[in-house]
Amino acid sequence: MMRPFNFSAGPAAMPAEVLQEAASEMLDWHGSGMSVMEMSHRGKEFMSIRDQAEADLRELLAIPEHFKVLFMQGGGLAENAIVPLNLSRGAAADFVVTGSWSKKSAAEAQKYCRVHEAASNTSDNHTCLPDPGHWQLNSDAQYVHICGNETINGVEFHELPDLKSLGSDAPLVVDFSSHVASRPVDWSRVGLAFGGAQKNLGPAGLTLVVVREDLLGRSMSVCPSAFDYATVATHQSMYNTPPTYAIYVAGLTFQWLKRQGGVAEMERRNVAKAALLYGFIDGSDFYVNKVAKDCRSRMNVPFFLRDETRNDAFLTGAKARGLLQLKGHKSVGGMRASIYNAMPMEGVQALVDYMRDFEHSQA
Repeated sequence: MMRPFNFSAGPAAMPAEVLQEAASEMLDWHGSGMSVMEMSHRGKEFMSIRDQAEADLRELLAIPEHFKVLFMQGGGLAENAIVPLNLSRGAAADFVVTGSWSKKSAAEAQKYCRVHEAASNTSDNHTCLPDPGHWQLNSDAQYVHICGNETINGVEFHELPDLKSLGSDAPLVVDFSSHVASRPVDWSRVGLAFGGAQKNLGPAGLTLVVVREDLLGRSMSVCPSAFDYATVATHQSMYNTPPTYAIYVAGLTFQWLKRQGGVAEMERRNVAKAALLYGFIDGSDFYVNKVAKDCRSRMNVPFFLRDETRNDAFLTGAKARGLLQLKGHKSVGGMRASIYNAMPMEGVQALVDYMRDFEHSQA
């Protein structure tokens, strides 16, 4: 039976091969007699799973040796507090506000440090990216925060800013929850990157943190031990019980990504998928995408029917065609197609075919 195409923004669709492999090993992992859910997180079986997952992730993302990989919990929202607790020293931090998620990050950080809004696209209704050349960076900022891809508003940094060229020595912190493993990362420009796994890497419950070693050991005294990056790194993400099953499934996803050709192949596919969908929308008078073309997200494509009285009929028809979870976020309305790594070209083509048929049916 053919599965529907799931366009959820997260938790998102996962590769069928990964789900099938996890199902086949549910009761007995590699002859151990245990499900991964039942294993001691310090036992040799799970430690081999964790070690392999980290090795595969390092290979996929080309993570340099002087960065630590941390498997944590709490999602991106928790990292909005954990990052300033670890890096701000209670002083100042710069934030570039480009949509709903970076706005939430800045609001949360205010509890722990002085937040300076270095740039914002609020006046443009989050439909473009502020020119880095006009960012007002603070000389005493302990770090600069950006959200690499705004899932709700559909804007994406296709190139990370070079803070040194902008006159800042602060480390760049990137929320890459929704575009991790969809394209390469220029680690020479990054101090720390974090993201929830539930969009491109696996199930909800796992949070990935990749942090430069020289940024460890700067946490505030009020930082909980389980959230202190230095403590987590010293204990190889085993200071407390980690999200073991989520790490295991993420590890299967890393192996699936490698079999597909790695991040370079994922980027090629994602460029093609996005071009197909945006190309159709731009060529139609029935649908519209409001994001500036130079910063449109490859992962999350928000769009609107010009006549929004037809929204319910559109969603009902989409579901009947096996196209699921296309309703836009409640804060912006409209529609949204999330086309992460696990979404095949066939799914995007099926969506475009339906959108064309629906438009014709409404003529």
